[in-house]
Amino acid sequence: MSVLRVNSEASFNDLKELLEVTDGNLASHLKHLEKEGYISVKKSFINRKPNTVYTITETGKTAFEKHLETLEEILKQR
Repeated sequence: MSVLRVNSEASFNDLKELLEVTDGNLASHLKHLEKEGYISVKKSFINRKPNTVYTITETGKTAFEKHLETLEEILKQR
């Protein structure tokens, strides 16, 4: 989510490279985020190769900000 929060969009391959995860692991997480409405998915072809691009939704931005606030509160309690 942090990658999508600071970038307007990211492709599957960009996310895979940045996060250093397997295709299956990343696909599973992205599917869950899409199901929750936190990201949107746009599929297309570039030179006959599939290209999937992800963007964060307003719901996703709100949820991510709340997540960060919760983490900050936990850290303050220590």
